[in-house]
Amino acid sequence: MCGRYAASRRPEDLVGMFDVRKWEPEEALAPDWNVAPTKEVHVVLERPVKDARDPRPVRQLRKLKWGLVPSWSKSPEGAARMINARAETVHEKPSFRQPFVSRRCLVPADGYYEWVTDADERQLEEQGKRKRPRKQPYFVTPADGSVMAMAGLYEFWRDRTLPDDHPQAWWVTCSVLTTEAEKAPLAVAPATGPGSLADIHPRMPLMLTPDRWDAWLDPARTDLDGLRELLAPPPGGLMRAYAVATAVSNVRNNGPELLEELAAPEVETLF
Repeated sequence: MCGRYAASRRPEDLVGMFDVRKWEPEEALAPDWNVAPTKEVHVVLERPVKDARDPRPVRQLRKLKWGLVPSWSKSPEGAARMINARAETVHEKPSFRQPFVSRRCLVPADGYYEWVTDADERQLEEQGKRKRPRKQPYFVTPADGSVMAMAGLYEFWRDRTLPDDHPQAWWVTCSVLTTEAEKAPLAVAPATGPGSLADIHPRMPLMLTPDRWDAWLDPARTDLDGLRELLAPPPGGLMRAYAVATAVSNVRNNGPELLEELAAPEVETLF
């Protein structure tokens, strides 16, 4: 799954990487090396510009809250539980099926964090049961140093307790799609530790390679079968993973030191 990631690239750089046509500097976010659920994050999306004469969609860099609130929800209280959507069932779930058809986005990241657990804990996790505390964190990132574009969905929610002209009357929230973790060897694996993403966790964020960005962002693409084809996992062997300090496990810790590679894990696991 994806429950924590790093996003340290400057908005100006993201504008160039994703060929963004509209970005408001006042929506710039500071670098964040420990992005946690319910935080504000940068996403890339395509939609018409509000109050513009031209109704055609424009590629934009926007600031959204991570944790999707369905449009029909009575309150935003469940947002922290909606940070991820399973790619295999996203077209079926009431919370995600309409955003999947018409409100897709990309969530740029340096990479994501995942925690390796021992065999007993891993078995419980695969069964969807509660497990004991997380153990050794790993950072997973593209081996070539490129941006990691995670497939996402976004949604609008109206807070009916506020008047129409209130700046917080509308929430715009997002979720990251996940898929089954790949079993192919990592492009760069730690000397001792997991050899594949599946060794770290049974799920992984769905990363979209640049050749799929345009199709994924295009709101005119609404054919369900065609959209589901875009959910195929990327080619194997694009990622590297390495152990990082357990300090990242505390959401209050934030800084570039969280991405520093350790010579050996701080916490002993089965690897």
